[in-house]
Amino acid sequence: MGHLIVIESWVGAMSRLLPRAIREAGHRFTFVTRDLHHYLRSAPAGSTHPLLTADHVLTLDTNDPARLVEELAALQPQLGFEGVLSSCDYYLETVALVAERLGLPGAPPAAMRAACRKDETRRTLAHLPGPRFAIARNRAELLGAARSVGFPLVVKPVDLCAGMFVRRVDDEAALVAAFDAAAAFPVNARGQQRAPQLLCEELLVGPEVSVETVTAGGTTTVVGVTDKALTGAPWFVEVGHQFPAALDPATAAEAADLARAAVDGLGLDHTVAHTEIKLTADGPKLVEVNPRPAGNRITELVRRVTGVDLARAHAEVALGITPDLAPVTTGTASAAVRFLVPEREGELVAVHGTDGLDARDGVVEAELPTAGRRTGDGRSNNHYLGHVMTVSSDPDAGADAVRLLDEVVLEYAAPVSV
Repeated sequence: MGHLIVIESWVGAMSRLLPRAIREAGHRFTFVTRDLHHYLRSAPAGSTHPLLTADHVLTLDTNDPARLVEELAALQPQLGFEGVLSSCDYYLETVALVAERLGLPGAPPAAMRAACRKDETRRTLAHLPGPRFAIARNRAELLGAARSVGFPLVVKPVDLCAGMFVRRVDDEAALVAAFDAAAAFPVNARGQQRAPQLLCEELLVGPEVSVETVTAGGTTTVVGVTDKALTGAPWFVEVGHQFPAALDPATAAEAADLARAAVDGLGLDHTVAHTEIKLTADGPKLVEVNPRPAGNRITELVRRVTGVDLARAHAEVALGITPDLAPVTTGTASAAVRFLVPEREGELVAVHGTDGLDARDGVVEAELPTAGRRTGDGRSNNHYLGHVMTVSSDPDAGADAVRLLDEVVLEYAAPVSV
């Protein structure tokens, strides 16, 4: 039985899946957070929040890595930590620093930083197929960076996730507006000061997939390739996924090879990664590497089809264990999830088409909103209202998920006139 430090977590699916996986594998964990109430606010109704199944809950300043490292080192003799991990992008570099200081398995801090910072990923992996890119460190450099790439292009902050402030821009006016919008968000959702840089990238055209990998002992194993559906132009909102991706074997192998090369090129080890790739007419091109298990229920899609639990693998590689990634027969050929995205900001007065949806054939999860809910503007993955997950014995579970969500109709309150 291994003792893990879990430093913060995303609120949502992974905050439930990761503790479950740790416990089912026979391990235990200490949860470290700067704000326990952040998690208690999202506790499942009528039950204890899974993060509170920890052996210990420590309130420490996770936004001060240097201090946190020394505080955990001081606790090491008493608590006997054997691994450290997080599911939250904003703490992955901190995890690497703790692992290095305590002599625990983990990716080198420099490798983790390069994976978490989109500008550093681009520079480190410039030898791999990817878009043309330029980095604007301030507003003065913005137009020059964009002109070197060429319109239309994609702009993205270098240190945010969930698609926040990522958008297509077609001209200089839209570019400046995108930069100013990101600059007006100087602190991320965890209270950390943001980097001012903006990444300008060539707009890649083609379907997008993700490759789920596990790296242990310097060897990267590809678990599978996942389809991705995007909507909301000029934003890039992920509205659905299907595993495995509906690709011919040669294309799937090319995407897998690129993901493996990206993970290895960054120098990552003891890492579960979710690498996003565009399948262009010129072949697969790298979008980004996320050095943690996939969000958006993708880990559950993989588990339902292959039996491989990527949350468990995340815990095991953090303990220095090489996980068993051999697929097993599950009777499920494909699994898919589709997300309900708000049409606009406002208050829902009714949600139609949800009655009995969770009892339909093939539906294994259905979480949908009710009247009275306030919605966001739908410009990022942070604004989902719910989802439907389907499984199938044929290769296209995604078609069922799309059809079911198409039946859901949102009714908004009339906007208040000013």
